[in-house]
Amino acid sequence: MPYVSETRNYNRVNFLASANVQSFTTLVSDVGVTAVDGKKVVKAGTVLPLNDATAKGILYNDVDVTHGPQPGALIVEGYILEARLPTVPSTAAKTALTKITFK
Repeated sequence: MPYVSETRNYNRVNFLASANVQSFTTLVSDVGVTAVDGKKVVKAGTVLPLNDATAKGILYNDVDVTHGPQPGALIVEGYILEARLPTVPSTAAKTALTKITFK
């Protein structure tokens, strides 16, 4: 008997202004993430670790942290379309992200 499960489609908004980005692997925390439909997902475009002066980069892809912290790609250099991010970066975060240009 085959195993059949529901398939979900997710629409992702392109927030990159250029294909040239530099990203590194980071551990995405599950602290403070609320579950939606039983899943804890940190959205692509989220400023990490926090949207303040401690910002290190912007998350490249959605990361499912339902079962604890997971690895993810963190953009540290590139051109980003600010209006398309899930949350607008604070002024302090923009200042901290010196190699990211917001358009």
